Amino acid sequence: MGTPQQFLNPSEAAKRLGVSTKALRLYEQHGLLKPPRTSAGWRTYGSSEMARAAEIAALRDLGMSLAHVGRVLRGDRAGLEPVLAAHQSALEDHIHRLVDAVEKVSAIRTNLADGKPPVVVELTRLVPRENEVTAAFDLPWPWGGERFELRDVRPLNYIIGPLGSGKTRLARAIAENLPETAFIPLERLVNGGAEARERIATDAELESRVDRALTWLTEDGAEASPALVTLIVALESEGPKNIVVDMIEQGLSHATQDALIAYLRQRGRSARPLFLLTRSSAILDLGAVGSDEAIILCPANHSPPTRVAPYPGAPGYEAVSTCLGSPDVRARTEGVVAILTPTRQRYRRCDRAAR
Repeated sequence: MGTPQQFLNPSEAAKRLGVSTKALRLYEQHGLLKPPRTSAGWRTYGSSEMARAAEIAALRDLGMSLAHVGRVLRGDRAGLEPVLAAHQSALEDHIHRLVDAVEKVSAIRTNLADGKPPVVVELTRLVPRENEVTAAFDLPWPWGGERFELRDVRPLNYIIGPLGSGKTRLARAIAENLPETAFIPLERLVNGGAEARERIATDAELESRVDRALTWLTEDGAEASPALVTLIVALESEGPKNIVVDMIEQGLSHATQDALIAYLRQRGRSARPLFLLTRSSAILDLGAVGSDEAIILCPANHSPPTRVAPYPGAPGYEAVSTCLGSPDVRARTEGVVAILTPTRQRYRRCDRAAR
C-alpha cells in the first residue's frame, strides 16, 4: 500500500517553492496551474502541482513572461534563444567579476612572496562590504538636518511612508546626493507620454529595448498605456547608474502593476538600482520581498528614515503594512495629498499629487 500523497495549502506550497502565494495565484490566473480544491473550496497542492509550480518558477527565474512560460510548457521552443542568451550573458558577467577578483588576490600573493607586503587598502577591497555607506547627507525638512546614511543599496529599494511623512523629499535628496542618479517625477505624465514617444522615435536602440520590455509586460497581463510607455522609456534609457521613481504605480492598473514588479524583479542582481516610491500593495508585496530588495520607511512622526525587514514582528513592519493599499484603493485616493505647516496638517484633493 503506497504512502498517501501529501497536499499543501497555498502558504505551505509557496514557502516550499520559495515563491509568494501571490505568484501561485498568478500562475493559476494564466492557466499554468490548476490546484484541486477541498470540499470547502480551499486550494491544495499535491506532488504534481508542486512539480509544475517548480517548473514555472524556474522558467520565471530565466526572465520569461508568464505567457512565454506557458508556450514553453506546451512544447513551443520558439523564443528561447534570446532568453538563454541573456542568462548566459549574466553568468559570464558574474564569471568575469570572479576572475578579476581572483587575479587581484593572485597578484597580492605574488608580491607578498617577493617581499612586497600589500597596503591595507588593497586588502579591504578584496571582499565587498555589506551595509557599506553609499551616500551620506543631511536630511531636508521636516527632519531638520539630521544626518542620513544610505547603506547596502539593492537592485530594488522601496521608499514608503504615510501622507506628509516626507518620503518624496527623501527621494529627491537621494537623487541629489547619490552619484549618477536620475529622478523620475510625477510630471512624467503631464504631456500624455509625448516626450517619451519622441525619444524612442529618434533612438532605434532604445525603441528596441522598450518594445522588448512592453512585449514581456503585456504577455504578463499589463495593459499598454501612455503611463506605462513613459515609465518604461525612463527605465530602459541608458545613462544614470541609479534611478528614483516618484509613485511608480501612478496611472497603472492592478494587472499592470503586478506585471511591472515581476518584470523589475527578473532583471537580476547586477541590474542598476531602482528607488521606488510606492504605497501600492501590488508593487510592494511584503510576502514577496526578496534578498535583492530593501524597504526604507519614513515614519509619520518624522523620526529619521529607517530600513525595515519584510517580516511580521520586525521594527517598523506594521507601520509599512498600514501605509500600503490595493491598487483599487490607491486609484480612488489618487491626488489626495498632505499639506504640512510647522503647526498643523490638513488634507485636500488636488490635480497634481505633489507631496
